[in-house]
Amino acid sequence: MSARPSYRDLMTRELLLWAVVSLASKVPVAMAPLALVFLSRESPGGYTLGASLASAYVLGEVVGAPVLGTRLGRGGMRRRLSAGLLAGALAFGALPFAHSAPSPVLLALAFLAGAAPAACPGGLRAALTRLVDDDLVPRALSAEATLTQCVWAAAPGLVVLLALQVHPGAPLLLGGLLAATGSLLLLRLPEPRAPEPAARSAAPMTRTLLSGWPVYLTSAAAMAMLATAELVLPALLEDRDIAVGWSGPLLAAFALASAAGALCYGLRTWPGSVRVQSLVLLAVTAACVCLITLLPGLGGIAVALILAGVFQSGVMVTRNLSLRERLPEHAHASAYSVMYAVQGVGYSTTASLSAVALDLASPSVAILGGVAITLLITAVSAFAERGPKAPPSARAAALADADHCS
Repeated sequence: MSARPSYRDLMTRELLLWAVVSLASKVPVAMAPLALVFLSRESPGGYTLGASLASAYVLGEVVGAPVLGTRLGRGGMRRRLSAGLLAGALAFGALPFAHSAPSPVLLALAFLAGAAPAACPGGLRAALTRLVDDDLVPRALSAEATLTQCVWAAAPGLVVLLALQVHPGAPLLLGGLLAATGSLLLLRLPEPRAPEPAARSAAPMTRTLLSGWPVYLTSAAAMAMLATAELVLPALLEDRDIAVGWSGPLLAAFALASAAGALCYGLRTWPGSVRVQSLVLLAVTAACVCLITLLPGLGGIAVALILAGVFQSGVMVTRNLSLRERLPEHAHASAYSVMYAVQGVGYSTTASLSAVALDLASPSVAILGGVAITLLITAVSAFAERGPKAPPSARAAALADADHCS
């Protein structure tokens, strides 16, 4: 009998190098929006220009992820990801030196900084799943989610420290340096085992990717629900006569709780399919977000946010596993990139709707409305997910390959 897989099995030279590359690519992404605000806050454009640059950066991610991600299945993935990181590094590094340039130039650089490396999250996730055995994939994805949440917890404080104590452009320069380092180290990663090529009878890549829409939709809905809580949190604190400054520590605690939740998910094998696990975790997360509006005082909000963070990370890990099950292997890298873009759309749309909701209702009602919409979307996508996990042509191709091998 073989031993049960554990996190210790991930401690190999190749995977540790992958972790360094992933860290170097995630930190600039986590720092960028706030760093762009600090870059321009003392310029003539002020916070308005900073918000516009942050929006241009996010728009670049949303556009770049599907456009560049769909090319990852054509071979040479490491070179494509490395080139994207390098282009992003140059854009990050150029922004502090061009801070006095006209706004269109800054907006173009911010867009490029977001778009050029946008395929990296999906590409690196696909590479990770190909570097490990199938029974280690859940733990590998849990470890990736833990790394991501730790980065997101530390990034805001790092940006504020560098921008105020060193130079307003220092966070962007650090992001550029890390992206360039990741670009070079990525080429040293071992070439992961290539996925089985699609048979001639297989569906076109576009149709294959679109067949994963229920997973994309649920992922965007889960992201939107938590975005509602995050974006409305300052208004909720103010409405309850709590210092708005507590929003920073609360969100950091949420991110750290998400990291712990992802780590716990990978510690064991949980009952039920990943689709059922995802739906259960999403329902529990929604209940925790509702508690934010019901529990009194700062302590109540903190407890609800921490619990939401613990279960939300499990939602994201199971969504990745669901997408991996639903689509053929040659489409995984592209599909992860599409899901990354859809999550960005969900977050951006939620930001706009939250502003409207706060004009029409109280912060608590705005949060509950976001949860209700999320659960409605989840019900639609859950019903759709009951269908086949892969396009019929992909399954037929797999059966043909099996017959050929036999």
